Amino acid sequence: MQKITPFLWFDTQAEEAVNFYSSLFKDSKVGNASRYDEAGAAASGRPEGSVMTVSFQLNGQEFTAINGGPHFKFNPSVSFFVIFKSEADVDNLWGKLSEGGKVLMELQKYDWSKKYGWVQDKYGLSWQLMLTEDEIKQKIIPSLLFVDKVYGKAEEAINFYTSVFRNAKVESIYKYGPDYKPNDENAVMYADFILEGNKFAAMDSANDHNFTFNEAISFVVNCENQEEVDYYWEKLSAVPQSEMCGWLKDKYGLSWQIVPTVLSKLLTDKDAKKSQRVMQAMLQMKKIEIADLEKAYKK
Repeated sequence: MQKITPFLWFDTQAEEAVNFYSSLFKDSKVGNASRYDEAGAAASGRPEGSVMTVSFQLNGQEFTAINGGPHFKFNPSVSFFVIFKSEADVDNLWGKLSEGGKVLMELQKYDWSKKYGWVQDKYGLSWQLMLTEDEIKQKIIPSLLFVDKVYGKAEEAINFYTSVFRNAKVESIYKYGPDYKPNDENAVMYADFILEGNKFAAMDSANDHNFTFNEAISFVVNCENQEEVDYYWEKLSAVPQSEMCGWLKDKYGLSWQIVPTVLSKLLTDKDAKKSQRVMQAMLQMKKIEIADLEKAYKK
């Protein structure tokens, strides 16, 4: 199981979007879907029996999408780099992602790539497509954009995240230097780092933006036991009012979900009464307590 999984919040289009994305990328497939039971429907306002979450893979990488309602909207603070060695592949994906979407940076030659572009697709999700000659094993890379109140904190955040996760390292950090105003010369133009085998990118931007990190994109940390849940919760949670059902926000405003792997097994149990009791118990929690979930399951 992938240790850290991107989690995408849609209003009602999760299945449609998952099918769309899965049609665009190689080595991709749609996984299992969970549905809202009575307790989940009451808490979320979604119809009972409707699809709640859908797991899927793109280029062999795991993602999850949720139909969560209109509460959160995607923005470019979190985007996904897609790395190519073929110019034709870049052009093909660009055409499909840009249809019905919005171009943020035109697809063309830049200092850092012979062909690069940044686009929001028709669902609002942001993608950065880049041609490179380098060998890149991970073809889709989550990218964090530090703006406004957290501008200039990309390097600090990278050092923080690589200190929290045990299998982690900084791979590269490139600064703006004196020639890219209004950015400070010590701000991060681009950096990449590894967390539990997953590559991430990060950048600072001093330009005016009307967005920042929000819950539309979070990162699920799959935990094997309560010790892991407690560890990541203590290290990452910095906004107590945002704690709910395993969700938290860190000190930079980025959202995480600290989830024991046993939760999905309990929630998808064939005995609907047991799974509903587990859902009801989880909805009362901030940090997930495995013992309390199992108690509700066995009641």
